[in-house]
Amino acid sequence: MYFTDRGIEELQKRRGEETLTMFEVAEQLRSFVDLNPEFETAVDRLATWLARTDDDPD
Repeated sequence: MYFTDRGIEELQKRRGEETLTMFEVAEQLRSFVDLNPEFETAVDRLATWLARTDDDPD
């Protein structure tokens, strides 16, 4: 298990039953970066990856 899995597991445990739109997730990511600008690059990479998960690898 990676160290980051603890946060993911906490997210699933606390919020796993909720339904969110991608708009709501994006707003939460923006708020997080506003409070923690040092994570801007990581959040941007995550958002880009999430946006492209349905893309064909061609």
